[in-house]
Formats: sequence, structure tokens, C-alpha cells
Amino acid sequence: MSEIKVNKISPRTACGTTTLGDSGDTFTIPSGVTITNNGTANGFGATGAVNWQTTVKTSGFTAVAGEGYFVNTTSGAISVNLPAGTAGAVVGFKDYANTFDTGNVTLVQNGSDKIGGSTVNATLSTEGQAVTLVFIDSTQGWLVTDSGLQSDVPTAEFIAATGGTITTVCTNFKVHTFTGPGTFCVSAAGNAAGSNTVEYLVVAGGGAGGADLGGGGGAGGFRTVFPSPASGGLPVTATGYPVTVGAGGAPQSSPNPTGGARGNSGSNSVFTGSSTITSAGGGGGGGAPVPQGEGAGANGGSGGGTSGYAPTPTAGGLGNQPPTPVSQGNNGGAGGGAGSTYPGAGGGGAGAVGGTPPNSSSPGSAGGAGTQLNIDSNNYYWAGGGGGSAYTNGNGGPGGIGGGGGGGTDFGPSGAGTGSGGGSAINSGTAGTTGPTSGGPVVGGAGGANSGGGGGAGGHGGTSGVQPFNKGGNGGSGIVIIRYKFQ
Repeated sequence: MSEIKVNKISPRTACGTTTLGDSGDTFTIPSGVTITNNGTANGFGATGAVNWQTTVKTSGFTAVAGEGYFVNTTSGAISVNLPAGTAGAVVGFKDYANTFDTGNVTLVQNGSDKIGGSTVNATLSTEGQAVTLVFIDSTQGWLVTDSGLQSDVPTAEFIAATGGTITTVCTNFKVHTFTGPGTFCVSAAGNAAGSNTVEYLVVAGGGAGGADLGGGGGAGGFRTVFPSPASGGLPVTATGYPVTVGAGGAPQSSPNPTGGARGNSGSNSVFTGSSTITSAGGGGGGGAPVPQGEGAGANGGSGGGTSGYAPTPTAGGLGNQPPTPVSQGNNGGAGGGAGSTYPGAGGGGAGAVGGTPPNSSSPGSAGGAGTQLNIDSNNYYWAGGGGGSAYTNGNGGPGGIGGGGGGGTDFGPSGAGTGSGGGSAINSGTAGTTGPTSGGPVVGGAGGANSGGGGGAGGHGGTSGVQPFNKGGNGGSGIVIIRYKFQ
């Protein structure tokens, strides 16, 4: 291979043309060689590319054809003088600090050159904007050939928030657990490339069990978006969202026949986000019908079960009251109509209706099952109904178990006339007390704290002596859990 070493190649005549090789020849430029063009390059591709300058411009300047500039207007608006327009000349500008919306860039024409066919100076005023302009002719002047925004290639941004008890699950998710009232404070709303919606579980307080051969309390309303459906979770912005956690219903404390025996309903839980998510408190379980009308369970997130001492067969309380697009609970079981054991019905649960006694001599019925949900990596059951009570031969009969997840182990101990509290979550429901052979209270078991479980029904203490008042169990308090991707 021969080699020629020279410092300059020129045509034979002034301003002539020098040709390298013949058609079909190949010239190879080795790695590491730099070719610098200080003139005009023709035939190397389409006009429109610029060499971007890495020194950021922070004040007014005159642009040079063939160059692109990163412009920082943080300190205020600036003006840029365009170069003289020659066909094929190109310039480019990019918003360096995303401040063109507050600090504009004015493109000043050179002489009679036009911008987009107009003799008026142009303004760049869109945040994150980038434009490339090419001079075409005297009629149109500088025309935009490329334009875009930094948001066209977004980087992932994630939600950041405070409030409640915060844990990290599944590596990339934060969980905020509220067992009492508080505020979910969002400091960064994120974006779609990272996260900008939250998943939630909102469980209301469960209803209390009914007294004296009562029905089980209904579970608190159960509403969730987890895992997120195809439409996503609940959008959030950078603001504070109030959270209300409903208390469980309290049982009636007045003895028959002077007071009502139906358990009190639970209280609502609310997450006030971009849409307000309200779960309704569970309906109280029906009690001995004095005054008349309290034998039936109350309506609620899930309905309370009917007392076994209702004089005629009576339907349980209605669930999903008030109605929600996706049902928040189920009806309480039906009961009543007398019989040898006066079995009470179970309260409704998030996953199933409350149990209805199969006959008039059966034990008290179980509460409706809760729903298992692993939003916080605990895989708990939530919102189980309370069990109903029964009465046998003058003594306390076996009560029904609470619905879902161990709100009691089985029927109450021998002689117990109570139902177990419903639902297993942060705390399990409790079993009812043991019923004495005569006299003495037989109290229903409570729903699990922060489970939304219904309270178990009160039993019957016997026939000899002064009849005690046999209270139902307290409903379990509710809970609000919020989950989102944070990295």
C-alpha cells in the first residue's frame, strides 16, 4: 500500500474543483480521526441539524447559524438575535431550566428576515420547550422544523406522603395504616411514569350484638381498590386528605323490659380523596323484642342478624346500605318464630350473608364470613359478622362463631348462650362468656379491634331467680389503609 503525505490539496486552477477518486471508490476514515468543517457541506444529508453548545446562555446573545443553545431564563426574560438568513441556515433553542413560561425568550429578526412569514418577533413561552428553525427563503424566512417538550420523555416521579403508621411492603410500596382519625398528607403527587394513584381499604366499625337471645352484629362496610383495576387507583394531588375511622357499635346496656335490646350500629369510616370513599357502619344485631320492633337486625354496611326471640320469622338487616357501586357488605341472617332454643341469626359479613338457623332447635348461627385481603402483607380477614345466640332448657345454649378468620374458635363453651365476635384483623374477635345454669349474665364476644367485625349476641342466663340483662358484644372498630408505589 502506497502512502502520500501532504499538508494541503488544492485544485490546479483558482476556485476550481478537486475530485477524490472515481465512481465506485471507497475512502476509509480510521477510528480516532477528526474531520472539521469550517465551510459549507453539501450532499451530506438533509439540512436541519445543529451543533449543540454546552455553555448555557443566561443573558441575551446573537445566535450563529448551525448552532443550538441551552437557554436558562431563571433570572428573567432575554432576547436572542437571529443570524442573517441564508437558505439552509439552521439554529436551535432549548429551555434549560423549564422556565420559558415565566422567563420568555424573544427571537429578534435580522433586518427584513421573517419568522414563519411574519415580520413580528417570535416568543418562546412554553415550559420545557425545544425548537429548531431553518431559513428557507424571503417569503417565509425562518420555519420551525422540530419542536418538542421535555414532558414528551418524562422521568418517573413517585408519590411521597405522611400520616398514620407507615410501613414498606413488597420492596417498592408504602402502606399508611390509620387506626384512628388523621390526615394523609401528600407532599409529591408523582406522575404516570412512576405513581400518581393510591390503593385503599376502608372498613367501617361493626355493629354490636343484640341482647338476650340476640342476633349477631353486622360487619362494617368494606370498600377497597386493591389491587388496582385497569382504570387505576384513586388519583392524588399534593394536599392533605382527611381520614375518619369509625368506632364499633356499643351494645344496649338497659335491662329488659325497660329498654331496647338491639345493638347499636357501628360508625362510618371515610377517606376523603379526589373522590370521597365512605364505608357505612355495620347494623346492630336484633335483641329480645321489648319494645316491639327491635327483634330484627339493623341495616348497615352489613346487616345485623335477627333475634331468636322475635315472635315471628323476621328477615335480617339489609347490607350495602346506603348502596355503593361495588357492594360493601351483605344481609344479616333471618330468625325468630320461637322454638325450643330460640336460635339467633348471624350478622352479615363482607364476604357472605349472616347465617340463618336451619330450625327452631338449632344452635345460634355463625356470622357471615369476612373477606381476606393482603393489602398490608398480613393477609388478614376483614369485616366478619358476629355470631347469634341460643337458649336450651332454661340454660345458655351454644352460640354461633364469628365470621371469618378466627373471631372465636367454635361454638361457645358448654352452656354459653353467646355468639363470638366477628372478623380477624389486627386483633381477633373474642368468644362469648360461659353461661351459668341459672342467673348471671351471658355476654356476647366483641368484634376484633380495627377489623370492622360485628359483635356476638348476648345469650340467656337461665330461668330461676331474677333474670339478668345479657348484653351483646361490642362491634370492632374500623380501619383505613392506603398503599402506593414510592420507588
